[in-house]
Amino acid sequence: MTKPSVIARAFICSTAFLAIAATLPAQNARNPISSRGETYVIHTWKRLQLNPEFWSEGAHYGDFNHDGKQDVVAGPYWWEGPDFTKRHEYYPAKKSFTLTKADGSKQQIPGFEGALGKNNAYSDNFFAFTSDLNRDGWDDIIIYGFPGEDASWYENPKGKRAADGTEHWVRHKVFDVVDNESPTWGDLTGDGKPEIIFHSKGYLGYAEPDWSDPAKPWTFHKISPKGGWQRFTHGYGYGDVNGDGKKDILEASGWWEQPKSLAGDPEWVKHPVKFGSGGAQMYVYDVNGDGLNDVITSIEAHGYGLAWFEQYREANEIKFRQHLIVNREPKDNKYGVKFTQMHAIDLIDMDGDGLKDIVTGKRFWAHGATGDAEPAAPAVLYWFKLVRGPDKSVDFIPYMIDDDSGIGTEVIAGDLNGDGLPDVVVGNKKGVYVHLHQTKRVSREEWEKAQPKPINASVAAKTQ
Repeated sequence: MTKPSVIARAFICSTAFLAIAATLPAQNARNPISSRGETYVIHTWKRLQLNPEFWSEGAHYGDFNHDGKQDVVAGPYWWEGPDFTKRHEYYPAKKSFTLTKADGSKQQIPGFEGALGKNNAYSDNFFAFTSDLNRDGWDDIIIYGFPGEDASWYENPKGKRAADGTEHWVRHKVFDVVDNESPTWGDLTGDGKPEIIFHSKGYLGYAEPDWSDPAKPWTFHKISPKGGWQRFTHGYGYGDVNGDGKKDILEASGWWEQPKSLAGDPEWVKHPVKFGSGGAQMYVYDVNGDGLNDVITSIEAHGYGLAWFEQYREANEIKFRQHLIVNREPKDNKYGVKFTQMHAIDLIDMDGDGLKDIVTGKRFWAHGATGDAEPAAPAVLYWFKLVRGPDKSVDFIPYMIDDDSGIGTEVIAGDLNGDGLPDVVVGNKKGVYVHLHQTKRVSREEWEKAQPKPINASVAAKTQ
C-alpha cells in the first residue's frame, strides 16, 4: 500500500461563456428538491487528481475494503475512500516508458505514455466495472482490455494478502474477444443479473457466466447474423426502445429487438436507424416525457456531435428524429458550447430534479497530440441539465465541471461520499480524477447572474 499525494483543486465553473471559457467562476443549477421558499443552489466541483500517470481509459468505484465507503479503481490501482490517499495495487503495475528530456537526459516514468510523455500509446485497460460476482459480499473488479482483447474479473481477497506477499487479486479470464469501443455491463436479459454487452468476431450479443462458478469461461449468446462489426467499431448500448418491457441492443446503424423468449438463442430483429456514424455509449430514455423512449449518444467518437434521437410513431412504425445538442461550431449550440471527441457518456440525475442529465467531455489524446479533431483543445468535462417544457420541448443546459481532465472511453458518475450528490470519476491519458460534487445556497440574484445565457435563439427553436 502506498500513500501518494492527491492534488486537489476547488473548481467553480463559469456558465456565461461563448464556447470554452478561459476563466472559470460559477457553475450552477437550481435544485428542485431544495427550492421551497425560493431557495437557489450553486453546484461546484472539487477536483482530486489521484494519479498523473496513464494506466487506463476508464475508472469506476466500489467498496473494496468493506468499510461502507466507496473506493475508486483505475488501471492496476484502487484508492480508499473517502479521501482517496491510500493506494493499493491489485494487479502487477509493470508498464513504464522512457522520457527523453530537453537536455538529453532520460527518465523512466510508470505507466503507458500519455500526458507525461510526448508520443502516443494505448493502455491495456479500457473499461472498469464493479460487481460482487461470486456473491461473497465483497465487490470485485471487471476489466475489459484493449478493444478486441479479453474480459477478466479480479476476485476481491477480502483484505488478505496473496501467497507472494503482495495485495494482488486473483484474475479470472472469462472471455477472449470483447470488440467495440463502448462495450458495457448491465442486466440485458431481465434476470436481475448483469452481463457483458458487446460484440465479438462479427456477431452482436452478450456473455453471461454460470453463476454457480463465475470463474469459468462465460457463454456468448449471438443475437445477429455475422456483420462488419470489428474491434474498433464505435457506439453500443441497451435499453427498452419499444416499451415492451424487454431491453434491446443499440448500435450505430439501428436497434435490435429482444424477442419474447431467449431460449435457443434466437436471432433478434434489426430496425435500421442511423444513430450517427459511431460515437459512445448509447442510452434509452424518455427525454421529452411523451411516454416514448428516445436515444442519447454522441455522433462521432473522434469528431463532433452530441444528440438525442426523438422517438415518434408513424402508422405504428417506430421512427426517430435527430436533435443536435453540440456540434461543430459554437453557433450550433443554444449556449455557444462546442468541443470534440465525446467518446464516453454517462446518464444520471445530477441535481435531484427527477430527470436524467448527460455527463460527457472531450477524450484527451485519443490518437495522440496531433490526431483527430482539435487534439490541443482543453480537455473539458461537462454535465448537461435536462429541462422539459410544458409543450414537450427540451433544453440541455451545459455546465462545465472541469477544463483540464476530460474523459477516456468511459466516464462514470455516482455518489462516492454519501452526500446524495453524484460525483464523477475519470481515468485517461492525463491520469485518474475524482470530481466531488458540492452545493451552496445563494440568492436569486447570484443564481440568475451565473446561469448560462442563450446566445443562439434560432438553434433553440430548431432543436426542441
